[in-house]
Formats: sequence, C-alpha cells, structure tokens
Amino acid sequence: MSEVRVRFAPSPTGSLHIGGARTALFNWLFARHNGGKFILRVDDTDLQRSTEESMKGILEGLRWLGIDWDEGPIYQSQRIEEYRKFANKLLEEGKAYYCFCTKEELEEMRKQAEKEGRPPMYTGKCRNLTKEQIEEHLRQGRKPVIRLKVPQQGKTVVHDVIRGDVEFDNSTFDDFIIMKSDNMPTYNFATVVDDYQMGITHVIRAEEHLSNTPKQILIYEALGVEIPQFAHVSMVLAPDRSKLSKRHGATSVQEFRDQGYLPEAIVNYITLLGWMPKDGEEIFDVSKSIKEFTLERVSKNPAVYDVQKLTWINGHYIRNYDLDKLTEAVIPFLKAKNLIREDFDYDYIKKIVSAVREREKTLVDIAGAMSYYFTEVNEYEEKGVKKYFTKEKVVDILKKAVVTLKEIEPFNKFTTEEAYRKLVEELQISSGELFHPTRLAISGRTFGPGLFDIMELLGKERTIERIEKAIDFIEKMRK
Repeated sequence: MSEVRVRFAPSPTGSLHIGGARTALFNWLFARHNGGKFILRVDDTDLQRSTEESMKGILEGLRWLGIDWDEGPIYQSQRIEEYRKFANKLLEEGKAYYCFCTKEELEEMRKQAEKEGRPPMYTGKCRNLTKEQIEEHLRQGRKPVIRLKVPQQGKTVVHDVIRGDVEFDNSTFDDFIIMKSDNMPTYNFATVVDDYQMGITHVIRAEEHLSNTPKQILIYEALGVEIPQFAHVSMVLAPDRSKLSKRHGATSVQEFRDQGYLPEAIVNYITLLGWMPKDGEEIFDVSKSIKEFTLERVSKNPAVYDVQKLTWINGHYIRNYDLDKLTEAVIPFLKAKNLIREDFDYDYIKKIVSAVREREKTLVDIAGAMSYYFTEVNEYEEKGVKKYFTKEKVVDILKKAVVTLKEIEPFNKFTTEEAYRKLVEELQISSGELFHPTRLAISGRTFGPGLFDIMELLGKERTIERIEKAIDFIEKMRK
C-alpha cells in the first residue's frame, strides 16, 4: 500500500457533533495505524452559513479530543480557482457543458415530469448547444451553471470497504451541476478535486454520503484520475433508533466537555460506535485503538448512542485518572460554581478530589460533591433529617461527640475514627447512631467520602462548629 492519506472535511456551519467526531477519529486512527497522513480540510464554500465561530469550535473540539492533523486546515473557499480550472478542462473535453436554463424553465421541467409520472430530473435541454448559441447567451449576460455529461446507460459501482459493492443505475442521475452560476463549486465537485489534488487514498465518512458517491465516481471518471477507496461508516442513532438530535440530550463535543466528561472517555466511547477491539474489552486507551484499528472490522450496522454507557465509561476514567490531571480538570468547574477564587489552595483541592472521586461520574458531579468543603452547610437532606435527626437520643449523642472531638490532638482521620469507635462502645450504641448524624451535620448529606476523611479535610474547628450548628437546628425543629 502506498502512503495512506485520509481527510476529515467538516462544514463550519455548526458544532462538532458526536457523529462528526467519530468520523474524524476513525480517519485519524486509520492514518495512525498505517503510518499515514491525516488532513484537515474545511468545506466552507457555503459562505452564507459558514462562520469563524463554528470553525473555532470544531478546531477546539478536535484538539481537546487529542485528534491532531498532519496537514491543514485547508479551506475550500481559498481554492476556487482550482475548481474553475478543472471545470474548464471538462468543458474543453466535451465532458461538461454550460446550462443557461432559468429557474422558471427548470420549474416547468419539474412540473412536466410530475405530470408524466417521471422523476423530476433535468432534461438535458442545454446539452447540445452550439458554440454560437453559447456565445449569444453569454453576450446577453446570462450566467450559466456547468453540468456534467452523465452516461445515460450502464451502472456506477461503489466498491465500499465496509459495505461491499453498491450499484447505482446511471439512468437515475441527471446531468448534475458541478459549478454554480456564481462560479462556486458544488459539494460533489469540490470534494473530488480536493481529494484528487491532496492524494487522498481512502475516503472514510458517514453513511449519509453514500448517495453522493456515485456522482463523485462519475466526476473522477470524467477527469480521468484514480478513484480512492471508499468506506461509509454506519449512522449513529438515538436510543429509540431514530435520527440523533438535540432532543436526545447533548450531542456535541463541546456540550460533553462543558458537562464534565473527560476527553479520553469520549474518545473511548465514540470508538465503540461501530468498532470493538479484538478482546471485546470496552475500556481501552487510544494506543490500543491505533494498534488494532482496521476498516474491515468496522460494523456496517447502525450504532446506538447511549449516554448512560458514556457516563459509566467516564466514571471509570475519573476513578483511574492521574490525580493532578483530574484536579486541574475540576478547577474550572469549581470556579464556575464560585466555590474558589484565583488564590485557591491547590493541595487542599487535590486532597478533596482524591476523597470524592470514587463515587462520581463527571467533573460537574465532583465539583458538586466538593461544595460543602468551601461553603457553609445551611440545609440538610430531607430524608436524612427524617431518618437521623428525629431520633430521641441524637442531640445527646452529638453533644458527647463534640466533647470528644475537642480533646483530639492531632486531628486526622485516624485519631477521629479511633475516638469515635471508643465513644460508640462507651455509649453502648451502634456505630450508625453516631456516624450517620455526624455525616449529615458536617456535610448536609447522607452519602459521600469516608466520614473521617471529611472530618480531616474540614479540620477540627469547622467540624465541631457544624455539629454544634446541627444540634441547634434539631433543638429548634423539636420546639
């Protein structure tokens, strides 16, 4: 195999969604597996809908996922002369022609086709205009489109690495437009010219582009250039197997990032949308994907988007992530919640992250689980209040806990646990009668890290203050 060259060609008209990210990832994995090149090309010929903001978001999304490119970004809007050059070549060789039909004439053709029960296809009215007729139309200031002369018989076969051979009857295509009247290329024509000039060997893209492929093959054949290998990846469907949309929750990479997902977890998950490593494991790093990735093992069946599975994978990464990297990732979320300022104590935050990470699934969850370390506890979980603060002896138990805690020195998770277990024996109560109301008092919650980890992180003074505050709350509640 000659050097593998693949490309990802997003349109900067929206954000980088999961389907697009998967297409980029599969191209990138294929290039890296084969020691080839991954090219980033920007399909921005739709100047009205393309935006700089959208392009910035796509680039940020790719970088955040760790998908780097060897060449580009190459902007189609800066290559207009190349498309015109190839269109003129086809005109000169008689493989394309000027079409001067007006919108009204085209509409009339469509109505006539419907009347006769035919598909609404262009009739080829301008296919055989004479040189004199063309010159006369141009003199009149009429701006033509350029249409490809499509063979009216035979078949065009797409040799697809994933789907096998897919046949299309040429009779189902009209002489389609390759250059619009404003001298801008159509998608199919620009794609072919770019892929040819950039030496693309494999076109790996979404299944929805399969219907474009026979037209592109016809353009390749007209230009007389080598056709790349095609691989159309299955669609990503919603859990109900409908088309994935906003109503199914977050679908863009930026949304997942803002909701506290880790890039490694996203990459792991979207790799599973149509591909699986040989051992069937669902948690794996990108180096394993690069080592094993082949197009032959990409499934032709639709992949189903499952945010619960993604969240489960993200939770695994959070539990096993490098602690410093995880702490750095959490800090922006703590700032967003106004829990910390710029002069925060990094080491203190790191200790709290270490304590809470085991139970949480996203960075947002971690930031939420850390809130009571930075803010006062002003309310308590309602179910916890009913279960623990209504017990008859709870005030006496908590008051004895305060006395015990005041005597502890040094104050850490080992000394507090030892003292609490002695107090349980002394009071002849179950550990739950002391531990649960204490947790609720100092955190406002019935769950979280180990009780004595919380105490150590809060420190002696804040721990005692919060228990005393809870005692006041219980006593007022009983009045």
